[in-house]
Amino acid sequence: MSVSYNVGKIVNTHGVRGDVKVIAKTDFPEERFAKGAKLWLHHDALDTPLEVTISSTRVHKHMYILHLEQFNNINDVEKYKGGMLKVTSDQLLELDEDEYYFHQIVGCEVLTDEGELLGVVKEILTPGANDVWVVKREQGKDLLVPYIDDVVLDVDMDQKKITVSLLEGLL
Repeated sequence: MSVSYNVGKIVNTHGVRGDVKVIAKTDFPEERFAKGAKLWLHHDALDTPLEVTISSTRVHKHMYILHLEQFNNINDVEKYKGGMLKVTSDQLLELDEDEYYFHQIVGCEVLTDEGELLGVVKEILTPGANDVWVVKREQGKDLLVPYIDDVVLDVDMDQKKITVSLLEGLL
């Protein structure tokens, strides 16, 4: 199987028919959790990931309640609590221009518009209005870079380089 990416976490069971409560870890829950969608279940209870197919979906209290074709009662799914639902790289959706998957950004070098290397993106935070890229610096504290047009000037995926304009007070 090719590299896989998290799209949801099974946090509990729901009812006795084998439904699971899932917290979405994707920007595309409508596609990922649609009837007929195929996902990979990863869990310590499994030797290898298990391909599962969604037979029904509904939203309840900000969570997705999924019924997977492979399971028909609570005893079948109980052991998979804490498991991750994933997609493979060939299942990734095409993004619009200037949109990126987190895994594409993490690991990129970040340079100022004057060419000074600031560090490498180590993670992405999603606090609200815009994402914040956490840049690990050689010396000193991590740098928090807001993903806004005024700051992020260019993202070169081929070179894995990001050019930023540092606003007053960012450093």
